[in-house]
Amino acid sequence: MSQSLNFARHGDKQNSEFFETYLQRLLEERDRVGLTDLIREIDALMITVEPGHSLAYLAELSLMTPYHYLVTLESESHFTHLMRIDLESPDLLVREVKDPTTRGIFRSLNEVYPVGHHKPYSRYMGEIVRVRNLHEVVKLQRDREIRFFNADEVRKLELPGNLAVCKPSPYTHNIVAYMEREPEDMRVYALGVSRIDMAAQEAYEAAKELQYKLGIHTLLQPIDHLATRIYSQNREVAILEYLSLSSYYYWGSYDIKDQNSSTNVTKSIHYAKEAKSPAKVFTANNTPYFVNHLDGLPSPTETFVRNYGPRLHHIAVSVSDGETAGMENIDFVVKSIADQGKDFLLDVIGSKEEGLKQIFSSASEHSSLIIEYVQRFGEFDGFFARDNVAELTRAAGVEESLKELDAKSRR
Repeated sequence: MSQSLNFARHGDKQNSEFFETYLQRLLEERDRVGLTDLIREIDALMITVEPGHSLAYLAELSLMTPYHYLVTLESESHFTHLMRIDLESPDLLVREVKDPTTRGIFRSLNEVYPVGHHKPYSRYMGEIVRVRNLHEVVKLQRDREIRFFNADEVRKLELPGNLAVCKPSPYTHNIVAYMEREPEDMRVYALGVSRIDMAAQEAYEAAKELQYKLGIHTLLQPIDHLATRIYSQNREVAILEYLSLSSYYYWGSYDIKDQNSSTNVTKSIHYAKEAKSPAKVFTANNTPYFVNHLDGLPSPTETFVRNYGPRLHHIAVSVSDGETAGMENIDFVVKSIADQGKDFLLDVIGSKEEGLKQIFSSASEHSSLIIEYVQRFGEFDGFFARDNVAELTRAAGVEESLKELDAKSRR
């Protein structure tokens, strides 16, 4: 039986008695009933983009990440482009609605927020997680009061029919779906008609040709972590909820006082390498927005959530350790991509002496997601550096404030 509590705790953020009590009870029960062993790695990430934007986003990802276009699954009202590195890291499903007047639950999650409603389809949907016995996992989760879309709802949403899909979280607005698969079996998504989209193939090939020409294709590695921003009051319950839905453990939390926020990390108990199953990070303000005028503290995280809603903020891609052309690999990658016109929110921060370097891109106009690059040096023993996180949070807050002003000007 798995031992989800047998991991070292990191960080300095003080949690409530409620959190610590239910963390222990929840993980002990998860291990005891067998869910921890039944639920394995993240098999795929689902992203939806604005109508007409999926090919441009596919090209953007093909240049900025190690992903390759594989196939398009065409259903009645959606195109779903499948991107893959290999079966040792998650797939990407990039989803585009055909008719821009189509309405649905995922669009509605954007529309009530002042910036989010300007791009009602642009959002990260959630993860598909591999399980050993789908029927048993669903039964156990229903016993724990987890709610699922029924088969007819999954069909109407045009999600793969071989998934069991949890309803969106009230705390993160993300979904978790389960797919039964043995490790040696291929990933199969039961959705629509599978075909090679020639326009997608051409966009992919042009981007990969540029990536190879720039010499960055060998430097980009799989996803390191996924970072979700949530309201301050939902920090602890969002973490506990994700631990209920996954086989992750609580790695720890750091208080980023300079930015009035905390960074909270969960990791897979089954796989030490994030490339196999990325870490899930939750960022939240320390204080809610309505008291901030009393203290005058920075509030970039809560501002983002108020503008976009709770959602994934960025996808972090690893960069291999080493140097290229006299530069550390992350600097070489960023310079190469910036020279093609992609904006970044700040200069690369961190150092070899600190153990890692990081940077945020500007948010994609197609998905509203930021790409982070992270290079860890040598035997760096940790997940991030506090000063780096503070500076990244500050830089993202500046951009988000500008978007809020732009949104107000368009009302």
